[in-house]
Amino acid sequence: MSVFLYPDEYLDSTYHINFKKLYQEGYRGIIFDIDNTLVPHGAPADERAVLLFQKLDELGFSCMLLSNNKEPRVKMFNDAVNAAYIHKAGKPKPSGYRRAMEQLGTNESNTVFVGDQIFTDVCGANLAGIRTILVKPIHPKEEIQIILKRIPEKIILLCYHIHVKIFGLKYPSVRIQEK
Repeated sequence: MSVFLYPDEYLDSTYHINFKKLYQEGYRGIIFDIDNTLVPHGAPADERAVLLFQKLDELGFSCMLLSNNKEPRVKMFNDAVNAAYIHKAGKPKPSGYRRAMEQLGTNESNTVFVGDQIFTDVCGANLAGIRTILVKPIHPKEEIQIILKRIPEKIILLCYHIHVKIFGLKYPSVRIQEK
């Protein structure tokens, strides 16, 4: 199994990430997935999401929403959190992540991606060379194609946990640069 599917970190929630520490480590850009990363699938931005983006702005982060959804969905969410966004991003292709970094004025060394899916979010961010934080989905209600992907994701996460436990590595993923 290729470790490019492994996240750098796996956390319970986006809202448990220590963003202040990330800023102190030199990260300046954060790219987020929306559905089941920030809010339940299809939900509008809630107060918790709005407060998070205000906090990130106060810390000095530039933020971007990167979604495979159509523009009305992404714009509706973005109108509440006031970040930059790219819709129909084509994840896991790394080009969307690179476009996001270009718009943010960041690069691979100072950008973090936060998402809830391995085969789109983590894979694409790893291919683009960015640090990845995988979070548990907020809500079990998802589209059928995502539900089906969750089965092999469980196997990958089991391997990830074994890899981390055996080798004691905190960030076991491998960065693959596309030429």
